[in-house]
Amino acid sequence: MKYPVVVLKSGKDRPLVRHHPWIFSGAIQHIKGNVESGETVEVQSAEGKFLAWGSYSPESQIRVRVLSWNKQEEINEEFFENKILESIKRREVLGLTIGNKKGTNAFRIVHGESDGLPGFIADAYNRTISIQLLTAGAEYWKESIVNIMSGLKDVENVYERSDVDVRRMEGLEEHAGLLSGNEVNEEEINENGLNYFVDIEKGQKTGFYLDQRDNRFAVRSFAKDKDVLNCFCYTGGFTLNALEGGAKRVLSIDSSEEAIEIAKRNVELNKLESQKCEWLTEDVFQALRRFRDEGKTFDMIILDPPKFASHPKHVEGALRGYKDINMLAFKLLRANGLLFTYSCSGSVTREMFQTSVAWAAMDAGSNGRVIKYLSQAGDHPISLSFPEGEYLKGLIVQKE
Repeated sequence: MKYPVVVLKSGKDRPLVRHHPWIFSGAIQHIKGNVESGETVEVQSAEGKFLAWGSYSPESQIRVRVLSWNKQEEINEEFFENKILESIKRREVLGLTIGNKKGTNAFRIVHGESDGLPGFIADAYNRTISIQLLTAGAEYWKESIVNIMSGLKDVENVYERSDVDVRRMEGLEEHAGLLSGNEVNEEEINENGLNYFVDIEKGQKTGFYLDQRDNRFAVRSFAKDKDVLNCFCYTGGFTLNALEGGAKRVLSIDSSEEAIEIAKRNVELNKLESQKCEWLTEDVFQALRRFRDEGKTFDMIILDPPKFASHPKHVEGALRGYKDINMLAFKLLRANGLLFTYSCSGSVTREMFQTSVAWAAMDAGSNGRVIKYLSQAGDHPISLSFPEGEYLKGLIVQKE
């Protein structure tokens, strides 16, 4: 089959030689043939040399996302099936299997570019698979992807959560709903020995913040006898782990009353000591300022805010936000207290984030020491040729 050809400008092929999967619009010299949104194209150098196969996105600044560097490879349903099965095998090496009855059964199956499938996210929640199709290429292969996912062993339902604004940059409408199996509103999952109710239809991301799995466990290991403040608590992941780790008291804050109700149910589900919990439905920034004015202090504070920068042009404002909220946290931390602080903004680098936390400590009239660097869980891998895959950055900082 003959594909449309995308010819790059002279010298613009270097990132592809290093297997970086993105081709920006400014790198393209011209296109040979007519190409549909999401269709497979052949990418060639200015000299006419084959470089890669990719998916074409006419509305995006990232005009082509690479699927394969192998000239002999056919881009078809079998290609996607092989890629998905390879991703599943990589998770099995990590001890993660779909429908696991004895341990963790919620994890990411496919992590976009880092698993060689740009724009495609698939998360397992017990026997339900929640997927996101974020790019024109992923949308183009939707029917094949659904066929593959619904045919996987131990999978009962496939649900789509492509209700995210990033699709607009691809010229796509948001979409969510059941694609295969039985209607499912909620799934019960297990993670590191704790159970959670997950809202498949309306929960954040694909239903839950699976990327924080290891970091929730880290909170558990430090929480014994501590007075804990969990900010942006969502459905209580960090709260449950603090309680499981022996926290003396946990105050959890979120602006969503619905999320806090699920968090309370999760505490009951695990038969944890609910009398140690205090819940607050309020804007976190306002609550922290009020706590500062009231002279409240804590042994451990967790800051896991939503994305502050969805685009590089928002980075400056995001850094101000990180500095402000971490400054408040330093003011509320007791001496030798622990701050677990995170950024999930991909455009904010780890160095930028740490610098904003350092300035926050200084503005609070304090200092601290990083005792551990944190990142996304291993089922959200970071390809060596795609460092942009590291979006979650975290620090455990001990206040002086």
